[in-house]
Amino acid sequence: MSQMLTAGVHWTIHDVELLPENEGTRYEIVDGELFVIRAPHFKHQQTCGKIFRQLDVWSESTGLGEASINPGVLFSESDNVIPDVVWATKETLAVMLDEGGHLTGAPDLVVEVLSASKEDLRRDKEAKLKLYSSRGVKEYWIADWRSPKLEVYRREQNQLKLVETLFNSDIIISPLLPGFSCTVNQFFPV
Repeated sequence: MSQMLTAGVHWTIHDVELLPENEGTRYEIVDGELFVIRAPHFKHQQTCGKIFRQLDVWSESTGLGEASINPGVLFSESDNVIPDVVWATKETLAVMLDEGGHLTGAPDLVVEVLSASKEDLRRDKEAKLKLYSSRGVKEYWIADWRSPKLEVYRREQNQLKLVETLFNSDIIISPLLPGFSCTVNQFFPV
């Protein structure tokens, strides 16, 4: 769950650095708008772990890149987020991983797992979709463990567009991840 604070104020990474660190709370800024994200549902975290596991096993077997859970992605002073899961090629990581362990540009794939609130849904399906599209993310998956379903957005004509919605028995493949495939139900808890 998240909540937006102080509408109309343009937040930057420097403002967030002054906020107190609080276990179970994360801060994200999208277009200068601050979001406070509380600890997610247990099944949300299980979904993140299952998606990460599939990407990580494939990455280790191919050597093409690496997956990560909850990395910091610092696009700019007023756009920094903590996606649920990302995957990046080794080439992307070589250029965009800073000394603090944050990505300073677009990972190749971003995965967000939906939370329950309407604000979280709006953030992931609107604000973050626009952000990831404008910053060059090649593929964006939105996972909904309640349905369960997976929306797949791919870069077409310089923007992310919904190309398919997959359900439990469907198989996810991606031109970004050669040889990767699994049934969507492997992403979701029982």
